[in-house]
Order: sequence, then structure tokens, then C-alpha cells
Amino acid sequence: MNFFKTHFSTLLIAAAVIITGLILGKAYMSKGKPDDTVSVIGLGEESFDSDLIVWRASFSRRSMELKDAYAQLNADIRKVKSYLKSRGISDDEMVFEAADISKEWSNIYDDEGNIRQTIFDGYSLNQSVKVSSKKVNVVEQTSRQVSQLIDAGIELNSDSPEYYYTKLAQLKLKMIEAATKDAHERAAKIAENGGGNLGKLMYADMGVFQITAENSSEEYEWGGSFNTSSKRKTASVTIRLKYEID
Repeated sequence: MNFFKTHFSTLLIAAAVIITGLILGKAYMSKGKPDDTVSVIGLGEESFDSDLIVWRASFSRRSMELKDAYAQLNADIRKVKSYLKSRGISDDEMVFEAADISKEWSNIYDDEGNIRQTIFDGYSLNQSVKVSSKKVNVVEQTSRQVSQLIDAGIELNSDSPEYYYTKLAQLKLKMIEAATKDAHERAAKIAENGGGNLGKLMYADMGVFQITAENSSEEYEWGGSFNTSSKRKTASVTIRLKYEID
């Protein structure tokens, strides 16, 4: 017992050296041996048509009197509403936001280019309208055929429509399943060609979703792209799997 107490530190160091040697020896013996695993990437991809469209437009009126500008703007709102309804768009699909009011000023300059006087030039009221509907084709055509409003004296500024898909959650699940199946089949084929069998799954990682215009050259983004400018889109996702090889 006294021997162990006296030489405890020496014995502990010796044991550590032996264990380290065994670990290094095992590592050396396994050096150069192939890793009995396979890593593959599967792809899930599907094209679809957008089922929701959002279209924004704006128009304005100017007048020296605020109440006159409001009266003209309200008349324009009624005309726009009537036009949209005639195209098959319902009240609950259109939203008229609060008018933006600003005062207009103009400067009078002297011969040297200095401002001599600033005078009030009237009120400017800008009105925005947003249409959100599942009648994609109807709203799309309406956004392109606003000449009737322009002919009625309404200077309508029309934005390009935005296209969305309301069943994206279900689509994602379907794509993940397809990508996983694709990766599994790739891994099984690699194992078979190498004379082995596919073992247990060791690791799985999902990439980001990418939504681009169909047949486009849009580049994928690190955080995932989300195209809203095209009605026809293609969504894709990747799955990385790592299997043991028996």
C-alpha cells in the first residue's frame, strides 16, 4: 500500500502514456483506410402556377383648396371602384388606403439665381389602391388595360403585379419528401455499385428553399430566393444525407 502511495504520480503518468500509445496506434492502423460512409445530395423540384395576385396602383389630384382636392379625389375613387367592379373584382378584394396630403411650393429666383420668394402652389393628394385576389388572370388583365381610367381623366400609375402561392406549406413538405427519396436512391445505387449495402442514416441536413421563375436564369440566393414577378414559378430544395455502408 505504501508503494502505491509513494509512486502514485509515476504510475499515473505511465498509465497515461500507455493509453495514449494505444489511441495513436489505433489511429495509425486506421490511417488510409476508406471511410465506410456515403454522402449524397437529393433534389426536390416542382413548377406551379401562382394562385394569388397583388396589384398596386395610385392616382393624385392637385388644387389650391384642400376641400376641392378631396372632392376631386373622392370622385376618382368612385370611378376606380366602378371600373374594378366592372372587371369582376369585388369590394373585399380592393383596399383604398388613406390619402397622402402634401403642400406644394414653388420658388421665384432673381437674376443671380438666388431664391427671392417662395409661394404656395396648392395641395397635392395621392391615393393608393391595392387589389389582392385569387382571380389571377382577371387582375392581371385589368392591370394591363387601364386606358378606360386614363380616358376618364384619372392619371393612374400602375405597378407590376406580384404573384404568390397560398399552398406553399404543403408544397414544401412534398418537395422535402421528393428530395429525401432522391438522395436515398442515389446513396443506395452508390453502395450497390461499390459491392456493399446501405446502412443506417447518420446525418441529414436540408438546404434553403428557392423559388424562381420557371425556365429562368435567376441565381439562387444564400438565404433563399422568392420570386414574386412571375406567375409561373419553380420551387426547389436540397437534402444532404450521410449513410453508413455495410
